[in-house]
Amino acid sequence: MRTLLLAVALAALASTQAHAGAPRAAPDYAARVARVLKATPLIDGHNDWAETLRGRAGDKRWTIDLTRLPATGDARYNTDIERLRRGKVGGQFWSVYVGAELPPLEQVKETLEQIDLIRTIVARYPDTFELARTAADVRRIHKAGRIASMMGVEGGGQIADDLSVLRAYHALGAGYLTLTHALTTDWADSATDNPRHNGLTPFGEAVVHELNRLGMLVDLSHVSEATMRAALRVSKAPVIFSHSSARALNDHPRDVSDSVLQLVAANGGIVMVNYAPNYVSDAVRRWSAEFAAEKARINAPPFGGLYIGQPERADAALKQWLADNPKPKATLAEVADHIEHVARIAGIDHVGIGSDFDGLNNELPTGLEDVDTYPALLAEMMRRGWSDADVAKLAGGNMLRVMERAEAVAASMRGEASGTMTN
Repeated sequence: MRTLLLAVALAALASTQAHAGAPRAAPDYAARVARVLKATPLIDGHNDWAETLRGRAGDKRWTIDLTRLPATGDARYNTDIERLRRGKVGGQFWSVYVGAELPPLEQVKETLEQIDLIRTIVARYPDTFELARTAADVRRIHKAGRIASMMGVEGGGQIADDLSVLRAYHALGAGYLTLTHALTTDWADSATDNPRHNGLTPFGEAVVHELNRLGMLVDLSHVSEATMRAALRVSKAPVIFSHSSARALNDHPRDVSDSVLQLVAANGGIVMVNYAPNYVSDAVRRWSAEFAAEKARINAPPFGGLYIGQPERADAALKQWLADNPKPKATLAEVADHIEHVARIAGIDHVGIGSDFDGLNNELPTGLEDVDTYPALLAEMMRRGWSDADVAKLAGGNMLRVMERAEAVAASMRGEASGTMTN
């Protein structure tokens, strides 16, 4: 009996050692990502495809085949239908951007043209795209195998200080308004311009109220911190940051501070992490400042610079500086760092993705160059220990919750009269 027990024990030990020595199968992150994105639509908060088509294709933008666009060279696009499919995109807020420096009525005209272009793209490819207004629309369209297409108007100047214009954009399908772009408006301070209002004026607060009433999302990307705080104080619905990152990791005013992240959590909103290298990488931000300073030192017309009036010497000196100081690259891992930071400070329910594809002149983080790379980012979060449920929230679950809550707030305000206030 003792001999039999010893034999059994030795056999068990040998089996354990054999299993311990056997290589473990590599985690199949691709399969996990595919399962998540089959059940939950991946929703990106910001893509500038329409603007880039307008700038590069000109009048051909209305008829150009969008199935496959150049993916290499200076004329490359980050977006086309084939890459959207490979990236498993389920929902997209297409940016409606026009220059903030344009006169107000010109901004309105160009905004209407951009909205028309997006609607035309959707109509031309009904097997790929469908317009969506609600979270239920997004879920239905995703389940049918199409890409739910929403629109975001990317600058408060585009309403020309008139709530009637805002309502017209809503009627045409716009789902959010970014309160400012690069310049401070007559009613809201921008993150990248001199402040004039300490946040929002009374008309600015009325804009937030009207957005809540309409069920449009209040987008706080591009606004100053004072404007962020004012809008968070006034808004009855969750706010969004359609394409911003974490200021604690990179001290750029376009990013969101930890104290504001905590307010976003209390509000129920979402920060959709951006890919712009200047907002993601502290090294890139510092290099960009040094490059601008060097350009001014070498040739700062009309009165300064080492080689003022000597363009050949100025060009040679700048080329030498660039050779000695190559521009650093942001990386997929750094974007993942920002996602983790937002989740850690605001909570896992308050983070999403807002890439800015086709809005960054092809200067994108290594590993995130095109719309087919979303699965790689989600796989990185899984490698960092994120569960499938957490990745589903990041991909689109959080944004759907925000949309549903904004819809509920709008329903509760249905009896209120529409605003007639102009600035």
